[in-house]
Amino acid sequence: MTTKPASKPTARAAAKTTSKPVAETGPGQSTERLSALYRTMSLIRQVEQTLSQLFANNEVPGFIHLSIGQEAVAAGVAIALLPQDTLATTHRGHGHVLARGMAITGFIKEIMGREGGLCKGRGGSMHVADLSLGILGANGIVGAGIPIALGSAMAHQTRQTGGIAVSFFGDGAMAEGVLHETLNMAALWKCPLLLVCENNGWSEFSPTERQFAASLQGLAAAFGISYAKVDGNDALAVADAAAAASTQLRAGCGPFVLECTTHRVRGHFEGDAQKYRDTDELASIHEYDPLSAARSRLLRSGIDTEAIDHEIAALIEAAVQAARSDVLPAFEPALRDVYTSPTQETRA
Repeated sequence: MTTKPASKPTARAAAKTTSKPVAETGPGQSTERLSALYRTMSLIRQVEQTLSQLFANNEVPGFIHLSIGQEAVAAGVAIALLPQDTLATTHRGHGHVLARGMAITGFIKEIMGREGGLCKGRGGSMHVADLSLGILGANGIVGAGIPIALGSAMAHQTRQTGGIAVSFFGDGAMAEGVLHETLNMAALWKCPLLLVCENNGWSEFSPTERQFAASLQGLAAAFGISYAKVDGNDALAVADAAAAASTQLRAGCGPFVLECTTHRVRGHFEGDAQKYRDTDELASIHEYDPLSAARSRLLRSGIDTEAIDHEIAALIEAAVQAARSDVLPAFEPALRDVYTSPTQETRA
């Protein structure tokens, strides 16, 4: 983790930045932590690869936005959270909710639009939520989860829960006014809000530098907010940074901004041809794979990652079959959740 000034990466530079190696692990706690992080990353990767195939087979309604290549951010932040903590995520939020512990079967049923989904099949990919886990929901509007997380942070502060609120957002949201307003309010009230930016160098189809004239570090400094920047492909580095940030937040020191530089392997959405990306960038993107980096360290420590991968694959296959066997939401109950039936009083 570093708090030193750093120049704002361009999309091409972000893709070619040499990833820091995952810290060497021994037979102790660091190996166990990395193993847990790898399990979470493998779950996210395999679920999203499965969703990609299901989407291609027309088994997933609507659009999906995959976070393949960004798994270390979700896993590293989630491992630092406590049960009372809350989080708001984005349209690219599968990894965040799975890392938080969302049930795989309920999640996949939701993405496939089934009645047994966590939101009864009505939320889908961009609106999945689970309040029992503090997951306040995904959001299809850029930056819209940020003020929701601020409200949750205020609730933690008022109720003295000891919890923190986390908002994940992409670098495209740095130009959104709601981020600037949230930074101001959170700083004024010293809210326990962790703002996690997944900076993959792209704001949908445009390089970040074409969307935002400043830097996130400079923006945080303008409001006197603590800031750190880490290699978002290094799961242990993200976990260490998130742990340090959460300790500071729980001590009442005010909000914290964590910027994680990472790489988006897939397009903005499934089916995106990515013609706007440099071919050299796309050709080298797999060199920065967070799973490969973690796997190589674990193998040297004698951890069988194939066994982990196979176990997760079986869980996902069972969840997909359960989803295929489930029913689609009935129209009338879904309609009742959208429109309120007029009462006798409102008729009068």
